[in-house]
Amino acid sequence: MLGPRSLTARVLLLATLWSGLALVVIALVISALYRQSAERAFTDLLRAQLYNVINSVSIGEDNNLVGNPQLGDLRYSQPETGWYWIIEPLGTFAAAPLSSPSLGVSKIAVPTILAVPFNNRYERFYPVVDAFGNNVLVAETEVVLDSEGRAARFRVAGNLDAMEEDIRVFDRSLYIALAVFGLGSLVVNGAAILFGLRPLDRARRALGKIRRGEAERLEGEFPREVLPLVNEINALIESNRRIVDRARMQVGNLAHSLKTPLAVLLNEARSLDPSHGELIESQAEAMQAQVQSYLNRARIAAQRESVLVRTEAEPVLERLVRVMRRLNPDKEFSLSIDAGAVLAMEQQDFEETVGNLLENAARFCRTRVWISATAAADARAGDVADGPRRTWLEVSVEDDGPGLAPEQIGEAMKRGRRFDESRPGAGLGLSIVREIAGEYQGRFELERSRRGGLRATLLLPSVTKDVA
Repeated sequence: MLGPRSLTARVLLLATLWSGLALVVIALVISALYRQSAERAFTDLLRAQLYNVINSVSIGEDNNLVGNPQLGDLRYSQPETGWYWIIEPLGTFAAAPLSSPSLGVSKIAVPTILAVPFNNRYERFYPVVDAFGNNVLVAETEVVLDSEGRAARFRVAGNLDAMEEDIRVFDRSLYIALAVFGLGSLVVNGAAILFGLRPLDRARRALGKIRRGEAERLEGEFPREVLPLVNEINALIESNRRIVDRARMQVGNLAHSLKTPLAVLLNEARSLDPSHGELIESQAEAMQAQVQSYLNRARIAAQRESVLVRTEAEPVLERLVRVMRRLNPDKEFSLSIDAGAVLAMEQQDFEETVGNLLENAARFCRTRVWISATAAADARAGDVADGPRRTWLEVSVEDDGPGLAPEQIGEAMKRGRRFDESRPGAGLGLSIVREIAGEYQGRFELERSRRGGLRATLLLPSVTKDVA
């Protein structure tokens, strides 16, 4: 997919900008070089025609200029074309001037020698506008025609508009050719870039499989340039797996080592005098709950960021609902869940959080409990902890029981707080749910349900099934 953060789009944009800039520079350089060449060729043509006129004219027996220059160009014979030749006597040589039929009786303005001096070859070139509005370039020189020193000024004029039209035709053809070449290059570059970046796309899809729990490492053939990255990612995944396994083992060892001493304390407390035993028993139970809570938090922290921890929500919720229906045959449980929802958390933690909510709802409801699991509308889930954007699953449990007053909701979250001492329970369930949700950077809320009872909402991290 192309976007502002797409490597493909970035490379295509840079390649397009560079190609466009290069083609513009090439077009300008070629056009400038062609103009220089055309102007030089035009000047050389006028010089050659000027000396053809000089070689075709002489002084006749009647002391007049005679000759009929044949320059091989009909434009010198057609009127108002901008192509002329002119021969004017100089000094005391009082002969009649000669000019091409194309000029007729018109004149061409001649700048002074001070304004346009002769070069070292005794030639000068200057642009003027003729009587017909043509932009012409004039080549001029002065030649001594005989031994008596009689001289004449020779001028040949060529139409600059013809040269400019030729340059325009060349430029138009050049720009069209370069535009076609540029578009073709863009297509070829795009295809080459897309083909060259396909290994990265394969790596992205392979990572998507890992995120969805369909694979445990990057598999496939990758080019030499991408292979080190693939190897590093696989090494990171393996290191992550070892860390999680080690943390789980240490948590299990600690739980096992504390279970027996706490059980002994509880048994001994029950055998003591009630005035002393109840205090020891309550404190031992509190120790047991605290130890279990912190063990859970340590275990969750060890595997929370793992890309391998995935739980499919649908089968877990269906199994929990089946258990609750068997345990509470007089209550009705309704389940609604988005198909394909996958949570980025341990199955055990998901079961414990939702199980606690279902137990509370079944304990306090009158006849019915509603469970739903849907994708959260906001990808950042409001004020959930800062970090990269991710997806969330909203799990809600509602009942038609008496519910809680607004001032009671905050108290219900506190560890060991109970509002109905006549019902079984230790008052730890909701605080455990909140702690587990917080460890996964999620959120847990209680509010009045529109069905009359209490609504418990869990916001838990999820991954999408269509990552690839």
